[in-house]
Amino acid sequence: MSVKRLLCLVSAMNAGGAETFLMKLYRKLDKTKYQMDFCVNDPKKGFYDDEIQAMGGKIYVIPCKSESIKHFTEGLSQIVKHNHYEYVLRITSNAMGFYDLKVAKKSGAEKCIARSSNSSDGNSLKSKLAHRVGRILYEGNVDIKIAPSDLAAKYTFGKKEYKMGHVKILHNAIDLDYFRFSEKSRTDNRHELHIPEDAFAVGHIGRFSEQKNHLFLLDIFACVAKKRPDAYLILVGDGERKEQIREKVQNLGLESRVIFTGVRSDIPALLSAFDVFLFPSFYEGMPNTVIEAQATGLPCVISDTITKEADITGLVQYMPLTVSPEQWAEKAMKSVSQERVNTKEFFLREKYDIASVVEEFVRLCF
Repeated sequence: MSVKRLLCLVSAMNAGGAETFLMKLYRKLDKTKYQMDFCVNDPKKGFYDDEIQAMGGKIYVIPCKSESIKHFTEGLSQIVKHNHYEYVLRITSNAMGFYDLKVAKKSGAEKCIARSSNSSDGNSLKSKLAHRVGRILYEGNVDIKIAPSDLAAKYTFGKKEYKMGHVKILHNAIDLDYFRFSEKSRTDNRHELHIPEDAFAVGHIGRFSEQKNHLFLLDIFACVAKKRPDAYLILVGDGERKEQIREKVQNLGLESRVIFTGVRSDIPALLSAFDVFLFPSFYEGMPNTVIEAQATGLPCVISDTITKEADITGLVQYMPLTVSPEQWAEKAMKSVSQERVNTKEFFLREKYDIASVVEEFVRLCF
């Protein structure tokens, strides 16, 4: 039997939530039966490119639609036709991404899948208009609709489609053998980051973008730092707002208390080093990092704009973005427990374990 190949359309294979979700599934696929290839728009090497190629995946680069809709369309059409792709997956939060599936469908793809990646695409009039137009013009080219949560499903595909059962909820998979608390990792990482063993470590993992609300996060931590002289904030990630965030850290006089790690691959070890996970995003589809934090037994304080489905273990507390940083700080400091909770049974019961999600992914996409 020939290997079935799924072409995944993404901006770049960097360490974002949607890309990490795909990589978790890709690593666990039976490569004698299934393969995943990736079509990206960024010519720069992606965080996951080497790993993809080592597993037998192909990476194609074409211009993004904003550069040239003509060259984008021609490039994608050629890739689908010449390589005889039957299965094409588009990761998107904005329905204008469905256009890509129209191109794939016209080029011979038999099954076109759209996977929602978020519960919003920002508040700009341009993005809202594009989303509405995309739904009207291109949704008919989507054969399978997938979302990580109810909020993401309703936003990307519409409440009617969700209520009619036309959107399949595919959980963000978690490898429970990989994401678990380790006392050794906690000690080693605190030593590496120059954080005392008995310090109070607040953690955040996410792209340095407007969506993740880092400036408010820093206001929260400033309140924590006033009451906890032993507190440190560890920021994991990178992005376009990095210099703005660094500038605010300096203005708050917190240079010695805020640690920038950059993009990291040892996320379970870092989560073991944290005492609480803060996540005040403006919006999310279903945040991978909040799920991963819970898998290590880490208490989480997150914004109430995020779906309640994110609380799988009871370790998540929700806070409005309208309340003061002081209130967030109090909640964060009170949420810390003396011992980490073993959460494996919660994830198995809700079928977030990697084996269950991979099985469903194969059923939907191949």
